[in-house]
Amino acid sequence: MDKLRSDTIVLRGERTELIMKTIGFISLGLIGGSIAKAIRKAHPDYRIMAYNRNREVLAKAISENIIDITCEDRDERFLSCDYIFLCAPVEINLKALSWIKEALPEGSRCIVTDVGSVKGPIHEKAEELGLGSHFIGGHPMAGSEKSGFEYSNDRLLENAYYILTPGSNTGLDQIGDFTELVSSLGAIPMVLTPEEHDFITAGVSHLPHIIASTLVNLIQMLDNNAEYMKTIAAGGFRDITRIASSSPEMWQQICLENTDNISNVLDDYIRLLIQVRCSIDNKEGEALYQMFQNSRDYRDSIDVVDNGLIRKSYVLYLDIADEAGGIATIATILAMDNISIKNIGIIHNREFEEGVLKLELYDEDSFQRSVALLKKRNYNIYER
Repeated sequence: MDKLRSDTIVLRGERTELIMKTIGFISLGLIGGSIAKAIRKAHPDYRIMAYNRNREVLAKAISENIIDITCEDRDERFLSCDYIFLCAPVEINLKALSWIKEALPEGSRCIVTDVGSVKGPIHEKAEELGLGSHFIGGHPMAGSEKSGFEYSNDRLLENAYYILTPGSNTGLDQIGDFTELVSSLGAIPMVLTPEEHDFITAGVSHLPHIIASTLVNLIQMLDNNAEYMKTIAAGGFRDITRIASSSPEMWQQICLENTDNISNVLDDYIRLLIQVRCSIDNKEGEALYQMFQNSRDYRDSIDVVDNGLIRKSYVLYLDIADEAGGIATIATILAMDNISIKNIGIIHNREFEEGVLKLELYDEDSFQRSVALLKKRNYNIYER
């Protein structure tokens, strides 16, 4: 299959007016596969090549016309790429950087990028190798608890923030070109330093996963043999611990890679917990009230959603193409069945979220009817 496909590509390569850029992927998982699919959709004339340890994934990507060329590990054809996306685990990406540095031709304009959740280690390696002018770190804030190419889709990046962390000597024109590529995929580029990125994600992404996991482990530890806690754990508990279902291997690596930042935000969080315990022990009503009021106000400024232990939010998420009239179509479908929407919004930070559009309904009946109606129209629905 590979030889036949490569011969086909030689023929395509002769039609140079159709091939504007060449994109390489090292590993095609959930994120790498989604980026490749988004590029194929937005730029059907681009040539895409990929290496993946599982050859069945490559065969599937070829059969679905996502990639044009299947590559081997350390394949010299990668050196002809305008962009190389490193989408493998960190240790494999670091080894790939070393090989690319050794083999990259003099004067190459190739940009190497990654999709990892921590930017410090890979930037350090890039600088150590002298790749500062060829490296732009990347972190698409999109994904789910699921993993693998089979769960990738060409809309995963739409309306999601895509953090870019340029190397020390990366040219402004290179940053601008890559920003345009990211924007063309429907994502929202945001440029940060690696240090800013790792501190921010330690607070808004890494710490929440640690809190969710430790909270689940605490309830398991406190529960009795009848598992009453587990039985009644629903609503708010399930909402704030959902991300504890994510990959243990991935989060182990993140904690080992972003150690200092995570440790620092954990220190601040632990101090806050100690303050809360003191306020409870001393029955400091005003301090407790201020804590809950401040958190409510700040949370509501991020996203308007009903929260609380009693009142339930009827929220569903769905995939929707980023095109004119898409949201209006959803609203019309529900309005025709007399269903009122309480709140609607686009999810921009969709790391470990499924679905780009969030709908909040007023009650259980509206929620259930909405799910049924939208599934009937072949929308992919994700319930919380």
